Amino acid sequence: MHPSRLRTALAAVTAGLAAATCLTAAGAAAAVPRAATGTAACSPAASITGFSDALDKTTYEDTYVGNFSALATDRHGTVAALSDRSSLFRLDARTLEPRSVIPLADENGAALDSEGLVVDRDGTYLVSSETEPSVRRYSRTGKILDRLPVPDALRTAPAGRARSNGSFEGLTLLADGRTLVASMEYALSGDDTGLVRLQTWQRTESGHWRLGAQYAYPVDDGLGVPEITATPDGSLLVLERGFTSGVGNTVRLYLADTRRATDTSRTETLTDRVRAVRKTLLTDLASCPSLGATAKQPQPNPLLDNIEGMAVTGRTKGRLDVLLVSDDNENATQTTRFYRLRIVAAG
Repeated sequence: MHPSRLRTALAAVTAGLAAATCLTAAGAAAAVPRAATGTAACSPAASITGFSDALDKTTYEDTYVGNFSALATDRHGTVAALSDRSSLFRLDARTLEPRSVIPLADENGAALDSEGLVVDRDGTYLVSSETEPSVRRYSRTGKILDRLPVPDALRTAPAGRARSNGSFEGLTLLADGRTLVASMEYALSGDDTGLVRLQTWQRTESGHWRLGAQYAYPVDDGLGVPEITATPDGSLLVLERGFTSGVGNTVRLYLADTRRATDTSRTETLTDRVRAVRKTLLTDLASCPSLGATAKQPQPNPLLDNIEGMAVTGRTKGRLDVLLVSDDNENATQTTRFYRLRIVAAG
């Protein structure tokens, strides 16, 4: 959606967006705090309709259910949930109950720091890892089918200019099915620290991927980009996240438009002279009603945690249904928490 259209639509939105309901999961683990009734507006553009801690600190088929870094809608009423410890789960889209899990590995059988996920139109998986970084294509059973090219500058130092644990975090496929986009979490060494690179690939007629344009995304001060998700009209939902010890997480959701942004694939150093991606704040999640959530460590809002995964799960009458998940890092002070948001006038 063009930003001017978005602003017009947002101006017409009232605060009473949705009634709060709480997600449930099958079985005994379904006991989660219930949301209070009434409006659940986070902002004029977004409302929260529920959350669930049902999978926190659980296992499935002897695999830890957590460390989630990415989500993507999958086939047959499921959501694919990617762990950064190289496990790919399929969850029931309604209950979030695990249905299956497969291990992922690199070409040598080593575990990945898997961060981004796309379910392609043929059902195969595209997975980004921030170890190198890399993007690989996997079969439904976890077999490597292909590996995409990556610009040298985006490689982790000393091979490139990316900081360790700060490269390919987000991955999404635009609605045209031909353009893949990955987001760096942080700026490259030498770039303006407020500009994060978005790398694209274009699908060839033979079904392979070639490097495409690159864009500069203006990230808020002190935050990084853990996830991006395409909307039906080709815009991007972008999560920005940070953490301050003793204070907690900052998590903001933006709508971004790459049109008219400079192609920076040949720009060695990013400065404020490049035409960056335009973004519009949809909500700061600290502004959402807490819905009775509790936090295991200080947070600006007890609903917040280390939110890292996001997927668009539905579209109805100009509204997008969005599922978010936090990465608990197998840490006793963090929670695997799923959130359902409703975004108005986005895509």
